[in-house]
This record gives sequence, structure tokens and C-alpha cells, in this order.
Amino acid sequence: MPLSGQTPDIDLPELTADCSRCAALCCVAYPFEEDEDFAILKETDTPCPNLSPQCFSCSIHEDLDTRGFGGCIAYSCAGAGQRVSEVLFQGETWRDDADLLPHMTHALRVLRPIHEALLILREAAGLPLPDALRADLNVLMATLAVSDGRTIWDFEEPQVQEALAEVPAFIPRLAPYVTLRG
Repeated sequence: MPLSGQTPDIDLPELTADCSRCAALCCVAYPFEEDEDFAILKETDTPCPNLSPQCFSCSIHEDLDTRGFGGCIAYSCAGAGQRVSEVLFQGETWRDDADLLPHMTHALRVLRPIHEALLILREAAGLPLPDALRADLNVLMATLAVSDGRTIWDFEEPQVQEALAEVPAFIPRLAPYVTLRG
């Protein structure tokens, strides 16, 4: 359902993480620095030792905070994980084929910032914007949504990456239209 003011023909991807539909890509893709956010040091593209060997779930999920994994609690892929797992890799996983691991994790690192930008832009679509600014917003959203994207190359296209690079400069333009909600 489109938000107030959002152009209804922009087909946004799912922007809420659903770990049950992902191959635990965040537990593999990113490095951990041993600090206040992570109790261990972990290299990029290496499965977390707390990842269950039987499935794609965390063996200490209920105790993440007390075991020193606040970074895991704070993390969200904004739906990029399941999009990579289900759409780009059509349900195949790095556990089924170890050669897929660097490709899947690379895809997550490309899609996550796109999904995060789309979250921000989706919120902005609910603002009372002038027509010219709304048109710019809609172009950014439509370009970043890559609604027909089926391979990582679709998300690495120059126009998609250029739109992503434009978002930080676009956001301040919205400031005059943001009202505090009490």
C-alpha cells in the first residue's frame, strides 16, 4: 500500500529483514572487531562460530547481549538478505555450494546500502513535498528499487550506484518539510 504522496507504480522490495528466509549472510559477510559490539574477532566471509552448523540460525541468539554481541542485535539488513537468498540465488546457499559464499556475501554488501536508502526514501515519500522534489524522490526510489533485478550486476549498474551516491546529498533537501511528531 503506497504511503501518502508516494507514487503507487514504484514497486519497492521488501524492506524488513526476515532471517528465516536468508542464508545467515550477515553472520558470514561482515568482519567482527573484538570490542564492545563483538566479543570475538572474525574475518570477512567467514561464518560466525555461533552460527548453528545444522541450520542458518544463531546458537546463542537468546544471549547475544550478555555474551557480548550487541552488534548483532543492532544490525538489520533491511530485507537485503532474503532478497539475495531468494531472488538473486533462487534458494541456493553457500552451504549447498561453498563456491557461492563470496558471491552471496558480495551481493549482500551491495544490496544492503540500497535497501537502507530505500527505507529512508520510503519515509520521505510521506512528507508534504513540492512537486519537483517529489519527482526527484520518485526517480531515486524507482532507480534504487531495481524491481526487475535478478543478478548482482543489475544492482551494480552505474545508474543504480549513482542514485545511491546521490541519496546523502538529497536528504538535507527534505529538512524544510519534516515536522516534529509529538
